[in-house]
Amino acid sequence: MSEVSEMKATRDAYGETLVELGKENPDICVLDADLSSSTKTSEFARAFPERFFNVGIAEANMMGIAAGLARSGKIPFVSTFAVFASGRAYDQVRQSIAYPGFNVKIVASHGGLTVGPDGASHQALEDIALMRVIPGMVVIVPCDARETHLAVRAAAAYEGPVYIRLGREKVSPILKPNHSFEIGKGTVLWPQLSEGSIDDLIERKPRSNPDKALFDVCFVACGVTVLPALQAAQTLEDEGISCLLIDMACVKPIDVELLRKAAACSRMIITCEEHNIIGGLGSAVCETLSRIHPMPVMRLGVNDEFGQSGSAKELMQAYGLTAEKFCEEARAFLRT
Repeated sequence: MSEVSEMKATRDAYGETLVELGKENPDICVLDADLSSSTKTSEFARAFPERFFNVGIAEANMMGIAAGLARSGKIPFVSTFAVFASGRAYDQVRQSIAYPGFNVKIVASHGGLTVGPDGASHQALEDIALMRVIPGMVVIVPCDARETHLAVRAAAAYEGPVYIRLGREKVSPILKPNHSFEIGKGTVLWPQLSEGSIDDLIERKPRSNPDKALFDVCFVACGVTVLPALQAAQTLEDEGISCLLIDMACVKPIDVELLRKAAACSRMIITCEEHNIIGGLGSAVCETLSRIHPMPVMRLGVNDEFGQSGSAKELMQAYGLTAEKFCEEARAFLRT
């Protein structure tokens, strides 16, 4: 993939990467439920029409067909909107794909609030929770086009079911060209490191008081909330509040060791997600830390409610998924 220097939707990166994979591996095939122009699987359809299947508005059937193709040795990528992939076809995903452990990649676009004007009926705010609870399902939420490219490639190489959540809107490039992605691993984005190693970071940062936490706040974010979390970390650093930011694109399996290290050197953790705070990234972090390092965790996301119609920017502001809100919550906690 060429260097991404302009805003690009993660779904666009998915379409491009599918074509690359199709050229490399004849076993890659793609299924869509009559939304290929929106999910960007239309790119693959044009390049490899004999390996593309439009099943119509029949998402449940699509998952069953994908399971059969996987059983036959193919590597099927199935796409539709997140609200349909996780909700309408849940039974087939669980019973026909995950239960037998078939090698199906579910790449769902239009996840979260940033679907915008389509409103609550199409804004999947529960999909991460639904997919995360299925045994053996890998769940990935990339933050930009580069990470999407790497995540889709990682999914293709992985043996087993994978769910990747993509967005509708164009997003700014965040990650560097040398960024790497590995299933089950998170990445330190702030303070900036050449390799993202928290061990190197702890080693380099001077500690005049060994009893004082190295970081006042540790942000753990995924998807479109990574950018505002990064902006919040930069703002707070200017105010003298030390910050750590982890891009936890792989929500499941979550990077337990990275969370352990982050918790050990931070006063608090703030999770940021474009999803219901129940069952998503925040829940995954709390569940993990309750076992290995109990500490204060603030979950920022959608507070047990449905979305509404509006522009992506308006909705992110309405639900508090902005750098300003993240800063405000961090300052409020540190005052207590």
